[in-house]
Amino acid sequence: MHSSKHSELLSCDLKEIPLPPAGQTEGRGQRCPRGIGKGIKAAADTGVHLPAPFSCRLSAGTRGSEVLRPVASQKRLCRWSTRSGRGCAGTGPGCTPHLPLSLWAEQTGTPLLVHTLGLATSVLTALGMLAEPHFTRHAGAWNMLTAAVCMALLGCLQAQELQGHVSVILLGATGDLARKYLWQGLFQLYLEEAGKGHSFRFHGTALTSTKQGQEVIAKVLESLSCPRDTAPGRCAELKAQFQQLSEYRRLKTPEDYLALSEDIEARVQHEGLREAGRIFYFSVPPFAYAEIARSISGSCRPGPGAWLRVVLEKPFGHDHRSAQQLAAELGSFFQEEEMYRVDHYLGKQVVAQILPFRDQNRKALDGLWNRHHVERVEIIMKETVDAEGRTSFYEEYGVIGDVLQNHLTEILMLVAMELPLNLSSSEAVLEHKLQAFRALRGLQRGSAVVGQYQAYRGQVRRELQKPDSFHSLTPTFAGVLVHIDNLRWEGVPFILMSGKALDERVGYVRILFKDQAYCAQSEKRWVPAQSHCLPQQIIFYIGHGELGGPAVLVSRNLFRPSLPSASWKEVEGQPGLRLFGRPLSDYYAYSPVREQDAYSILISRIFHRRKGSFITMENLLASWVFWTPLLDSLAHEVPRLYPGGAENGHLLDFEFSGSHLSFSQPPLEQLVLGPDSAPMPSDFQVLRAKYRGSPLISAWPEELIARLAGDIEAAAVQAVKRFGKFHLALSGGSSPVALFQQLAMGHYGFPWAHTHLWLVDERCVPLWDPESNFQGLQAHLLQHVRVPYYNVHPMPVHRRQRLCAEEDQGAQAYAEEISTLVTNSSFDLVLLGMGTDGHTASLFPQSPVGLDGKQLVVLTTSPSSPHRRMSLSLPIINRAHKVAVLVMGRMKREIAMLVSRVGREPRKWPISGVLPDSGQLMWYMDYDAFLG
Repeated sequence: MHSSKHSELLSCDLKEIPLPPAGQTEGRGQRCPRGIGKGIKAAADTGVHLPAPFSCRLSAGTRGSEVLRPVASQKRLCRWSTRSGRGCAGTGPGCTPHLPLSLWAEQTGTPLLVHTLGLATSVLTALGMLAEPHFTRHAGAWNMLTAAVCMALLGCLQAQELQGHVSVILLGATGDLARKYLWQGLFQLYLEEAGKGHSFRFHGTALTSTKQGQEVIAKVLESLSCPRDTAPGRCAELKAQFQQLSEYRRLKTPEDYLALSEDIEARVQHEGLREAGRIFYFSVPPFAYAEIARSISGSCRPGPGAWLRVVLEKPFGHDHRSAQQLAAELGSFFQEEEMYRVDHYLGKQVVAQILPFRDQNRKALDGLWNRHHVERVEIIMKETVDAEGRTSFYEEYGVIGDVLQNHLTEILMLVAMELPLNLSSSEAVLEHKLQAFRALRGLQRGSAVVGQYQAYRGQVRRELQKPDSFHSLTPTFAGVLVHIDNLRWEGVPFILMSGKALDERVGYVRILFKDQAYCAQSEKRWVPAQSHCLPQQIIFYIGHGELGGPAVLVSRNLFRPSLPSASWKEVEGQPGLRLFGRPLSDYYAYSPVREQDAYSILISRIFHRRKGSFITMENLLASWVFWTPLLDSLAHEVPRLYPGGAENGHLLDFEFSGSHLSFSQPPLEQLVLGPDSAPMPSDFQVLRAKYRGSPLISAWPEELIARLAGDIEAAAVQAVKRFGKFHLALSGGSSPVALFQQLAMGHYGFPWAHTHLWLVDERCVPLWDPESNFQGLQAHLLQHVRVPYYNVHPMPVHRRQRLCAEEDQGAQAYAEEISTLVTNSSFDLVLLGMGTDGHTASLFPQSPVGLDGKQLVVLTTSPSSPHRRMSLSLPIINRAHKVAVLVMGRMKREIAMLVSRVGREPRKWPISGVLPDSGQLMWYMDYDAFLG
């Protein structure tokens, strides 16, 4: 025959082929993918008549080396039938055995490695016997047949890739989260996956004693519920099955983890199964993560060929640094692809529908989803319950760490990110999320308002055993104003708000569109589906509230949305129900056909390795980079007290102007000074004084920035009026960011068209680098104002594809540009800062560079990275008509005190050398820097 001749043409590579457990080899297997059938048909079209597309029961495990491991154990047969015109596996009725493929499987269920050549040769030999006359007539037929068989075998292997035994280990199985949601989610997973080729075992673990833990778990399992359409008898049967598969054990030491692993392996071997993988769900406090991770990695990892999935619950740190530390700790034990960081809001049906909704309605939304049409976006989660019983958690994280940094930020990204072309690509979705994170404008103290319900302090004292004198500054309510500095969303306010002890429980995302129409007829004649004068909005109603459940609502005067009909249905009218000022009938409203719990959805996605619904490390750290500065600025902020519930009234209402957020009403209690009380800084809006012999203005940060911005605008108007232009040199760093934002958003009379912008100093990095001072100026000021591009003068630190190379003469080139454009090289205004070591611009202590001489621009060395800098020299700074020094923050208090007492010693403290030759020096210090 053709066996020896044609087996040499075989090139496909079949690796490990584990067999299904005993008792699962009877009858027909799963049909191979369609493309495989087409491949076989293509061969048949050449004249080779092949049997009908076959089915197979083989499954693929983890790839390994191509080795034959014959063992003395049970033999399985995969057979081909031609008489019945269909394929089958095993020895079921209707199958005529023509081709025995001898495969050996270990009784333990571990993957079997099959020798590729022997297997494929047997297949091709049998097919060659069937179609020998045709191979003689058609020269290329055998090659096509070989390829088809290879594709078919590989396809069948892939079709059964996930078969095997799965162990789910729930850590913290007796805790609140596990009892309320996770056991029910695991039961739902069992209902969905039982009978599909997997076997399961659910291990509830905790530090609780075995007897007590078993009692708790027994009660939880008894309370599990089935889907509504499940008959009571069937539900009882399913619950009994799940209970038999569930157990509790105390898990504390590495030896306990090793014993668990050995028990899993023994059970798998005893039942003749193959281990597919293990899921460890961490329903425990984050401080326990590292120790548990070490025990799992060292004692309880599954063996070769089985996967590991580790599920982590928030919070993932309390600021950027702690999040980095936690990520590094876990990264030393697990690979990133093994970790699933849960934000359960991503499992909520409406939240999960945001991106698909945007994708399915691209045509209608393309022209609307931008700054030209969106008035504002509200992302809200309100709760009626307080923090009683959770005060230890709240004292560490507060409402921002509990809700805004994770749940609401993730929703913000889903609304604001650019849509990738392929939503099914988790990599593309992540990249677009990170782009949106990079466009977020930094948060300042004025970006938020915070509150605390009145009973909270008493609860903390009781639960944490604090003295009566203890006063907590933890916010239980927060409203935050977010701006996104990109072309789509520039100027659109995003309002994030959440709180405890509020008047209702509800969560929603509301996109309110601008009213750009005028209707000539009276309001009573407006038709909801036609009138563009009625409010236009899209609402992703997450749950609770007036509707009582999840829904997507679109104003009828916008467009009729498209949602998947299999999973979403139109909401029936509810007379009298009004949402956001309009009757429900004004909206196209859709709700899920079947409501599902978020944890049940996420647990299923963990099992199926759908990582797009989970938080990646990059995503997590980007979020903390955004939120940490605000948390730091609020650390000593006294939150507004509110009574809680309906009694809050309008006390927590807030309003915004530009980038500033403030409460609409004064607090209930005002500070009243006693007759013997000394005035405090808070009693002053602006404090005037002298500092180093020059005028000083001190105030709280908001008032200080507003005053400085006003002074700069006044100087600009005066200079333009006298000379036709205004030369402004600006320092970089974090302190001027709030000033840039104030100038961009609150000074519309600023003569930007006649203003030249220069840099006082620059780091030797490319201008597009996030550490570049020019990049900060661009992000927070330039992209918001209309300065002619030829009036913007960045420092040339990047020349000839090199950074600050002496031979490139970048400093000399900048000095020449200044001399050419600035009369007498005298800037109209120079803005400086002061470092904690007394440096200013990039002129540092113990370095003579730039402190005297004729050089206008110099290259310097910083003690901190990046070390190389370019800076204006002290002589050109002192030529300015006006020099303003901005000093902010409690960390500057010590250097401010020191500099106030020293003379002019620029080699020790470069800031002390700032004294304009004929101009004016003004100091601007906030109360933290001036008074501590």
